[in-house]
Amino acid sequence: MKTVGEFTDDAARQRFLTAYRTAMDLLWPSPVVPERVTTSFGEAVAYRTGAGDGVPLVLVPGSAGSALAWYRYAAALGRKHPIIALDPIGEPGQSTQTRPIRDAGDVAADLEETLAALGVQRAHLVGMSYGGWAILRHELRFPGRAASLTLLDPAGFGRLGAKFWIWLVAGSLAGLTPGPIRRRLSYPVRNATLRDDNLMPLLPLVMRFRRRLPIPDQVTDTELAALTVPTLVLMGEHSSLYEPAEVMRRLRRVLPSAQAEIVPGASHDLPSHSPELVADRIAGFV
Repeated sequence: MKTVGEFTDDAARQRFLTAYRTAMDLLWPSPVVPERVTTSFGEAVAYRTGAGDGVPLVLVPGSAGSALAWYRYAAALGRKHPIIALDPIGEPGQSTQTRPIRDAGDVAADLEETLAALGVQRAHLVGMSYGGWAILRHELRFPGRAASLTLLDPAGFGRLGAKFWIWLVAGSLAGLTPGPIRRRLSYPVRNATLRDDNLMPLLPLVMRFRRRLPIPDQVTDTELAALTVPTLVLMGEHSSLYEPAEVMRRLRRVLPSAQAEIVPGASHDLPSHSPELVADRIAGFV
């Protein structure tokens, strides 16, 4: 069994990369050149945009995601801040994995090596879903590099249950249906990404990628209480990961300094469901 993430064959990889580059040229707010950096886990890719030379916002996508997932945010957040959007190692993007990433420690180390190779001394780390868990684990293991953490419906606040896997499978199947049906199905399955005609053509290509990254473990109360970096947590009202109200109660008890909010109507699709609200909250928090 393969222990690194990769496409099923070279043809599948080339089809994905062609579509990915076309989408990036179409959707990204300004032309960007992939910046490739080498880590002990492989080659990561970053895309820089935005204004100024202050502390950058580093955007980390969710599972099976890439920098392209942030295309709605790059312009809004980049008006006042430098932006670095990542194609993380082990996810379908322009990165390449050469060494297994086996646990939370490896996930944190991979992100630390990537940031160091990019010359990022301090950064506002922003992560959605799996990316939220990744930046949490990074801060717990490598405190000091993050100026702040923004967690968008993050993993790591409990075990992944049947509700999440049903949501994931339902969305994947709906995504393979014709456009009009897909868009209608987006409402009952609570996944606004299905209405994104810019990204959905990539779905069948992404499904040819064999992902080999660890399932997020649960961050303990002791670990959360140890966080000293400013933290913003946004959860979808109908999140398929966990019960949002329980996460809010836990944060008030364990990490009362965190800013936390439940976004009405959103599910685990929060970044796609409410991009204007999320961008506004991130900008205000930073």
